[in-house]
Amino acid sequence: MASPAPSSADQMPIEIVSQNKAEVSLKDRFFRYFQHEITALQEQMGRLGDTALIGGERADAIDHCLAGIARLSSEVKDASASIPPYDQRIYADAIKALQDKLAEVRASFAPRSKFSFKTARKNPSAISLADAAEIAAQGRRHIPGYRSNDNSLQSSANQSPISSSTPVSDRLNLAQSLGTAEKAKDLHEENTDNQNNSTSVGASSVSVSSHTGLHIVLPTSASHATVPASITSLQHCVVDMSIPTADGRPFAGLAIKGVTESLLLCGQVNGPAHITGVKHSTIVVSCHQFRMHDCLDVDVYLSCSSKPIIEDCGDIRFGKIPEFYAPKSLDGPQANFWDQAQDFKWIKVEQSPNWRIINESERVPEDIWVNVVPGGPGVSVDTILKATRVIRP
Repeated sequence: MASPAPSSADQMPIEIVSQNKAEVSLKDRFFRYFQHEITALQEQMGRLGDTALIGGERADAIDHCLAGIARLSSEVKDASASIPPYDQRIYADAIKALQDKLAEVRASFAPRSKFSFKTARKNPSAISLADAAEIAAQGRRHIPGYRSNDNSLQSSANQSPISSSTPVSDRLNLAQSLGTAEKAKDLHEENTDNQNNSTSVGASSVSVSSHTGLHIVLPTSASHATVPASITSLQHCVVDMSIPTADGRPFAGLAIKGVTESLLLCGQVNGPAHITGVKHSTIVVSCHQFRMHDCLDVDVYLSCSSKPIIEDCGDIRFGKIPEFYAPKSLDGPQANFWDQAQDFKWIKVEQSPNWRIINESERVPEDIWVNVVPGGPGVSVDTILKATRVIRP
């Protein structure tokens, strides 16, 4: 006797758990992105004292810090739809602490009067960034379906317990509280050392170009419009472009060219993804069309609604996209031809020797994508590249 079909009531809990999992994933990734950004801002403030006064260089550097804080505040507002009000308050308090720190640094540069009284004024409402991290992490533990991870969230807050009465200068020692050895670059920030090194997000395109040894995280503001994205001329980098596309705003198209020994998390692409001249790297992408030219020794974790195509390539390995980066469709499972690649330069009936499926033993474990790849305290570019087998023993 056939079993009765499950009712809609029986299926509902599964849908709720799936939805909660997606929401938690986005909130967790924004939290990590926030950690990266305040670390970068702290590093900029730490360099202000070494910046020359001649030609207004220090004033420009201070303005750059102010703009960075304002941008980060805007990022929190942009992500408000996916961040609960409780967490928004935590982020706002952390940004306020950054503003206080910058004001303190600026005051230290001002000429001092011969006779003056110093009054230490403390803002009782400004909490430390370490406290902000811990409270935000604790808040997430109460979200249905959220799985706590001490290595990814708690460790950043617990490295240096700081009370709210600690002076601002000590409370904002991000190297101990939320610091990471890696400097995260967001796509509004220009590289002042070399004008050829650039990351940019604009009304017409998003691009990451000419970097070496960086962990680059695309901010949520890039999701304001569906635009083409490009990644060019990178070496030994980790690039995460998945955050702005996680809420259903995919890139219009993707072009990757000239990348070596890097991990590229490309997010969701509504159109084609063209990959050219990539070597010894790993690519994670969800797209409608995938075409690869002149590439060597590349792992591709893919979700593709058409059969991927390779030309003039060698040692290409395909795997199904990790669950952490898989597109979430409200219409149910979508067609995925990730394992049905076509080699246009191999016309024989036999299987092309230029590509194969990644063996189960070779696949990067899901917990690496969730807990290591997003970065964090003590997680360097080398750590991520080794964990994802871009760098192999």
